[in-house]
Amino acid sequence: MGERMRRWLRDWRFVAVEAGTSVVSVILFCVGLVLLPLMLITGGVLLMPEAVKALQRWSDVARRRIGRYRGETILGSNASLPPGSNLDQRLRYAFSRSSGRDALWLTVHALPVMFVSLPVAMIPLGVISSLAVPFYWQSAPADDPLTAPYPITSWELAATMPLIAIAYALVSWWLIPAVARLLSWISARLLAAPPKTLLAERVDALTLSRAAALDAHASELRRIERDLHDGAQNRLVSVVMMLGLAERALETGAGDALAPLRRAQDAATDALAGLRRTVHDIYPPILDELGLEGALASLAGRSVVPCTLEIDDVRRVPAAVESASYFVVAEALTNVNKYSEAAHVVVRVSRDDDRLLIDVEDDGGGGATERPGGGIAGIRRRVEAFEGTLTVTSPAGGPTQMRAELLCGS
Repeated sequence: MGERMRRWLRDWRFVAVEAGTSVVSVILFCVGLVLLPLMLITGGVLLMPEAVKALQRWSDVARRRIGRYRGETILGSNASLPPGSNLDQRLRYAFSRSSGRDALWLTVHALPVMFVSLPVAMIPLGVISSLAVPFYWQSAPADDPLTAPYPITSWELAATMPLIAIAYALVSWWLIPAVARLLSWISARLLAAPPKTLLAERVDALTLSRAAALDAHASELRRIERDLHDGAQNRLVSVVMMLGLAERALETGAGDALAPLRRAQDAATDALAGLRRTVHDIYPPILDELGLEGALASLAGRSVVPCTLEIDDVRRVPAAVESASYFVVAEALTNVNKYSEAAHVVVRVSRDDDRLLIDVEDDGGGGATERPGGGIAGIRRRVEAFEGTLTVTSPAGGPTQMRAELLCGS
């Protein structure tokens, strides 16, 4: 009996929460009814993606709430609007099938759900009210609605109120669990994305991550080629020239061969250092020696702006993810040191199941923007190569926060 009572209370709480949240859905539904025609008439359709984002966030809250009640995970669409998207992408996002499903759920949640859940959630209050009527009916007006279902004008009628309370209790004992299951089933059906949609989005995500990986790989090859051409190659050419001068000096006996040899040695040393830096930028050896935590601690210690590193037990992740994470933090700290004018920066690294979370926040002047070929764009390419996401928030006046999420396996 105790277990059944706990289940009933859980069902009643769910119905009551749905009744309360349906009021918010009614407000959003009414706002949408007013704004949608105005957007279409005035040309404000470009603002539709922002409205869809708000609807998607509210739908995600419902997915988590319904999922907790049903004991399952309700997967919605992963469709998102990429930064710097063009008009066609914005319109496709605003009028996508997933947006239509969220709008349909909002309509159902705003109207039928509210009209069903609100009265049903109030039934248990009828039990309390009926039991209380015998104590106050004499002082209440004859037409007081609290003495319903019929006016109480005598003690004989007041004595029947416990029977009414029992009727209310029996109805609520049966009706509330049934309504809770019905509402959760309807919401789950509307909020869950069809398998075909999830599969199509997965294919799109893999296509984008493959393109991002190829783009990042091509950029990395160009950078390595540039470093080798402008660095080690030029120094090796200098070595060859100096050795040629030393050889000529030894053959002719005119001039000092020692000076060119010393300059050749210096150039060879610089070339070797440049090659080491290039190799280090491909995969830092410190990752093998100290792991990700030690490598990030080294970056934090070399930062010009005082840096605090907060890292949880992320364990070992694939080498490619470690390398990408290292360079994400390194590039972020480079941007902070060069442009932020910050007094302090915090780097937080944690792990959530199969995701590696990296947060870099500074107290600088803000205003960071993503430019093609810039540092943030490079970070985004690295993150998207692992089907990750990058979010940069940098209002004028600061602070600037960069959050990267990378898939790293379980």
